[in-house]
Amino acid sequence: MQRLQAFKYELIPTGDEQRQMRRFAGSCRVVFNEALALQKKRYERGEKRLGYAGLCKELTAWRNGAPLPSGRTAAWLADAPVHPLQQTLKDLERAYAHFFAKRAAFPCFKKKGRSGDSFRYPDPKQVRLDQGNSRIFLPKLGWLRYRNSREVLGTVKNVTVSLNGGKWFISIQTERDVTEPKRPATSMVGIDMGIIRFATLSDGRFIEPLNSFKKHQQRLARYQRAMSRKQKFSNNWKKARARVQRIHTRIGNARRDFLHKTTTQISQNHAIVCLEDLQVRNMSQSAAGTTEKPGRTVRAKSGLNKSILDQGWFEFRRQSGSFNIQSAQGLVQHVHHRFCRVVQRGDGYDYNWTLLHPALNHGVAEAEDH
Repeated sequence: MQRLQAFKYELIPTGDEQRQMRRFAGSCRVVFNEALALQKKRYERGEKRLGYAGLCKELTAWRNGAPLPSGRTAAWLADAPVHPLQQTLKDLERAYAHFFAKRAAFPCFKKKGRSGDSFRYPDPKQVRLDQGNSRIFLPKLGWLRYRNSREVLGTVKNVTVSLNGGKWFISIQTERDVTEPKRPATSMVGIDMGIIRFATLSDGRFIEPLNSFKKHQQRLARYQRAMSRKQKFSNNWKKARARVQRIHTRIGNARRDFLHKTTTQISQNHAIVCLEDLQVRNMSQSAAGTTEKPGRTVRAKSGLNKSILDQGWFEFRRQSGSFNIQSAQGLVQHVHHRFCRVVQRGDGYDYNWTLLHPALNHGVAEAEDH
């Protein structure tokens, strides 16, 4: 069967290469914003929305010096490679499709430094990969070195360059033929998410939480206080903001690494995984209330929300269902909360939930929530 997989590496660019990549990412951001402004103006005038082909014609005119919808000219767009600019228009077209399908909100304008600087090369014929020398050739950038941590498998389909936490990364999507994996394990397990214990398995084992945000919380607060004392948008303020961003990046990287390893281990040891269908967004809502109806126990609820979000429950569910388990020919079953129940034990209540879903005919799995 065919498998699409992305391999992500950290780039090692020179100063000139970094400036070029920032210019290309800025050009893509300008094209996205101007195309969105054009679509809004056409809607206000009662005209039909332009498709991808129509926007490409407008892009060609902009690159040749025609005025943008904002009134200015941007002939410097011709300095950037045309394919990443066209891919930006495809991203806008996809954003409109998601909006009309009620899968996402209306597209919004991108802001420098907040929307994520990135651009994509869709044509593999323009990309040359030299794994032996840990370098890759991209149009109008030349040969770029990268940290070759693992081998790229398959045929290159497209390449995405992105900026995250002050570092540039490259993601190489490939396609290759793989044999269908054989599932050695045949067991089923139920998993209950918690705070003190990240996950409790129905076979009695449990997984301790990482708490990456909690470990860096004091250090992060110290750097945030230092940033608040700086004059906004000054050079010292930008340096302080970069330090805060590096801490947030370290927290996110540690959490993702923990979740990847955890879901991989579970997928290798179990054929069927049952997860409680938790509504994380509703569970982590603020309890502050309004001026007319102020909330109660706001501080306690705020601490609970912080702990829930620090665990990464939603990302754990996404990784379990989208790649790690299903790619290994496993099955992920989300159990609605109405099939769970609270059981009384001794002097108090123990938050045991029992899987009673009719689709599961493999017995009863229990897990504890702490």
